[in-house]
Amino acid sequence: MSKNKTSAGFPLVVSALAIVICICIGIFIYKMVLGAPSNFDAEGHPHNILGTMYKGGFIVPILLGFLFTVITFAVERFMTIQKANGKGNTDKFVSKIKSLIAEKDFEGAKTACDTQKGSLANVVHEGISKYQFVQNDSSMDKEAKVHAIQKSLEEATALELPMLSKNMVVISTMASIGTLAGLIGTVVGMIRAFAALANAGAPDTAALATGISEALVNTLVGILTSAFAIIFYNLFSNRIDQITYAMDEAGFSIIQEFQSSGK
Repeated sequence: MSKNKTSAGFPLVVSALAIVICICIGIFIYKMVLGAPSNFDAEGHPHNILGTMYKGGFIVPILLGFLFTVITFAVERFMTIQKANGKGNTDKFVSKIKSLIAEKDFEGAKTACDTQKGSLANVVHEGISKYQFVQNDSSMDKEAKVHAIQKSLEEATALELPMLSKNMVVISTMASIGTLAGLIGTVVGMIRAFAALANAGAPDTAALATGISEALVNTLVGILTSAFAIIFYNLFSNRIDQITYAMDEAGFSIIQEFQSSGK
């Protein structure tokens, strides 16, 4: 197995702690920034967007925490996938590996893997190492050798793929619950607004408009959180698919070359 397995990003405990810290940061910003006295007039009415967001209620700091969670894990996934991608261009690396394998320059291919680094290079390095190991093993027939190379490639890929997809579930979850939490905050705010209007007796359109705008803040932050989460999730998923495809392509080249070698 590969001894240079790419780092797997945040461990589970650190991931949970990161979410808690993000929510705490959201609470801090809600109280200290959005709730700053300068955002309200003498009667306590908000006179800017920050004050209006503060009036959105207790869901706002949670939504801010979700938004910061998405950003935090997006940065973590970006760094991890960049590391898994290696130092050079993936397509050029695969083309170079295919060329070196066709020339039977296996040491050169392994050197290219050591230079490239990352998940793709680790998988290719394992496949080439297994190729060299079984090439001169007279105790195995050709079919068994091909199976051994395939198994080595599959095991190396199985070690790398979990690292690539780790913590993606956090981003996808935030995409779902961000909008839902925003809608909960909006419904609660609307109930409060209409209840206050009913208790006032006479219709007060200004107070109703203010209450509705404060309630809709929750929807705004919730949709913003979900939008960021969906964009990042699709972006990272597409990049992971590209790396996986490159692994399969390079592995197929190794197996194809061995099958055509006649050994």
